[in-house]
Amino acid sequence: MDINKLTEVVEDFLQGSDIFIVDCLVTPSNEITLILDSDSRVSIDSCVAVSRAVDAAFDRDTEDFSLTVTSAGIGEPLKLLRQYKKIIGSPIEVLLTDGVKILATLDDATEDGIIISYDSKVAVEGKKRKELQHIVRNVTFSQIKSAKEYLDYK
Repeated sequence: MDINKLTEVVEDFLQGSDIFIVDCLVTPSNEITLILDSDSRVSIDSCVAVSRAVDAAFDRDTEDFSLTVTSAGIGEPLKLLRQYKKIIGSPIEVLLTDGVKILATLDDATEDGIIISYDSKVAVEGKKRKELQHIVRNVTFSQIKSAKEYLDYK
């Protein structure tokens, strides 16, 4: 299966909607998983419609493939700038490439990275105890190993 042709067919079909492709995974045995997201929400009907559009564009007798169309779930890693922009103002869990994990609020997202804010205890010169300070931090995408929307189930 030609992945570029597949994504082209899906992007053409999605033209004019707020749905977009997050990822397209193909195994050596032609099992395809197409992950979609949206600026609002992805319905089951939208996934079915995309699946039918792919079926109509490709001949299953010529190209033997299995297709799964799904929406990007909550708790899944964010991969595109558009996904970050969608959750500005929400809590986010960021794992940095140096292994540090930060739970913060996503304040902004740009082509270069994200701006997060969080409270952290910081050592203050001349004081024995650490003090709670509000930190605003720019994080480039190259510093992010993974990031996902954080849901507090408490």
